[in-house]
Formats: sequence, structure tokens, C-alpha cells
Amino acid sequence: MRTSLCDRLGIDLPIVGFTPSEHVAAAISRAGGLGVLGCVRFNDAAELDAVLSWMDENTGGKPYGVDIVMPAKIPAEGTSIDLAKHIPQEHRDFVERTLRDLAVPPLPDDTDERAGVLGWLHSVARSHVEVALKHPIRLIANALGSPPVDVIEQCHAKGVPVAALAGKAEHAVRHVDNGVDIVVAQGYEAGGHTGEIASMVLLPEVVDAVGDRVPVLAAGGIGSGRQVAAALALGASGVWMGSFWLATEEYLQTMGESEAMQRALVAARSSDTVRTRIYTGKPARLLKTRWTEAWAAPDAPEPLPMPLQNLLVSHAHNRIHHAADPSVVSMPVGQIVGRMDRVRPVADVIAELVSGYEETLSRLDKTR
Repeated sequence: MRTSLCDRLGIDLPIVGFTPSEHVAAAISRAGGLGVLGCVRFNDAAELDAVLSWMDENTGGKPYGVDIVMPAKIPAEGTSIDLAKHIPQEHRDFVERTLRDLAVPPLPDDTDERAGVLGWLHSVARSHVEVALKHPIRLIANALGSPPVDVIEQCHAKGVPVAALAGKAEHAVRHVDNGVDIVVAQGYEAGGHTGEIASMVLLPEVVDAVGDRVPVLAAGGIGSGRQVAAALALGASGVWMGSFWLATEEYLQTMGESEAMQRALVAARSSDTVRTRIYTGKPARLLKTRWTEAWAAPDAPEPLPMPLQNLLVSHAHNRIHHAADPSVVSMPVGQIVGRMDRVRPVADVIAELVSGYEETLSRLDKTR
């Protein structure tokens, strides 16, 4: 399992793994792929710097990357307190009523609560870029498309390639025209922010549009070696996986209270997700639970735009996370959740991807 992407990024396998967990990202890199750390959870640049220093020391000298969130349209800037003033009381009341109806208890008084994520703001995302470029990263990706041209130039000046996610072929063309080096074709099945075209259709369209100019990675619905082989057969230079790493042992090392979330994921089927704006204000695929059902009810308010929606629900997410009730989990995950049937080490996931890929090629070879 080797493509030109491996030589370009200095990796052994064309498997790029996005995750908010530094322990998972480091394990992916050590296993031969490229671990990409999601930075949006870091409101403080110093905290990100410390975590990347940990990555430097725990990847065994293997490459890794980072993922920022920089919306194409610049959202309102300000502190969480300033921005919170724009949240209607109707929305606050709905969240409190829903938490009460779902029997989600208040947080204990001594809880060190994480504030609403401000990583959606351009100012914060730019600080993430500046911090990341001080470390030996091999890739910067933008989860919401092409970053501003000056940011791309800033990365190129440090010799760091830039990747951008695309949900349409025309988006991919625009990214490459702006200077993006790698396009991630993310299909409708994917977890988190995603478009409306399924991977089987989207990937060859993107490859036909820009594949002769830059490498294209396949994202959405990938959790087996067969699916990796299918992605490469459709013209991808590698795969971008996110959801599958949520059900790994290393994830708990970063997100220590995620046992309930993992129980919910392992029990879920591929039909147990929903695409909604309730998580961030932009369409994102989440695990379907009693929390998402409450937001789909007729009396629920419309989600707020990014980043206000995230600020609105951040305290609720903290309470839900602490409550450890699988039936009310709030978690982005793709339709591949149906294959996540157990919690295991990252290295085992990588090994199974490789063996499944080899078995697929062997089976196809017999059809000639």
C-alpha cells in the first residue's frame, strides 16, 4: 500500500488520520500513516504549543500534521463573553429545558469546564497556524475549505504543504487555484462538516477535475482495507479517516471521560447518524441520540450561525459528556460508525486496513 503521497509526506502508508487526540495522532504516525491533530479545541495558543511539543517527542521521529478550522466567511470576532451577548434567550431556555427533560445533571462545582470553542474564529485559527509552523509539521489542513491565500503562502514559505477539504468538484478547483497542495474529497457519509454528494460520486469527479495537478485524498465512509482499495481504484492518492479513530484505546488517553461515547459508537449502526447544524452552526454529521432528536422537534429553535451555536451548546456538551449517558451523547461521527464494533489500539486498526487492502488486491487479481 504505497502511493506518491507517501514520498511527498514522508510516510509509509497513504493513510491520513484526523483526530482531536494527540495520543491517537501520534499513534497513527508511529504506525506508518500521518496523524493530523485537530486544533479547534485549543482556545489558548500556549496550550496548543505544549501539545505539539508533546507530539514532537512522541511520534518516534515520524511526520505529523495539524488541522485548523478557518471559515471562508469571517465570523464575528471577540471573546466568548462578548459573543455570548448575541445568543437569544429563547435558545438558552431551550437548551436548559432539554437538558432537564433528558435528565442530564449539572456539573459538579469543582469541574474544570472547557469554555466554548473559539477555534472557529479567524484570529484564533491564524494563531494556530503560527504556533504550528514553529514545529516540524508536514501538513496543515483546513477543515472548512481553502484558507486565505496569505495563510497558504505563509505555510509554503516554511515548506509545509496545505490540504483543504472539498465537497464539490468546483470547490476543489477553486482550492487548487488558490495554491492548495492536496485536496481531500469528503463525501456525504463523513462525520463532522460535510457536503451533500456521496463519496462514490464525488471522488472521481474531484480526481477528474484536479487529480492531474495535485494529490486527492478520499474521505467519508472509509473503515476497511476494501474501502481503501476502492478509493485508490477511483483515483485517490490516499485516504483521510476521522471517525474510525474515535473507537480506539488511545482516544481515552486524551478524552478521559469518553467511555460512554465509545459505548454509543460501538452499539450504533450506519443508519444512526444525522446531518444537522446543531453542533457548530454549519451542517455536520452527528451520532443520532436523544439530544439530536430534541433539536429536531417542532418546538426547537433554528440553530445559530457559527460560532454562536457552539458557544450556546458548549456548556450542555460538557454536562452531557460528564453525565456519561450513551443515549444523549453529542458527537460528530460518519456513517462508517456501523463498522466500529469494538474499541482497540490504533496499531491494530492500521494493521487491519493493510491486511484488508492486500486481501482485496489478491481477490481482484483472480478476476483477470
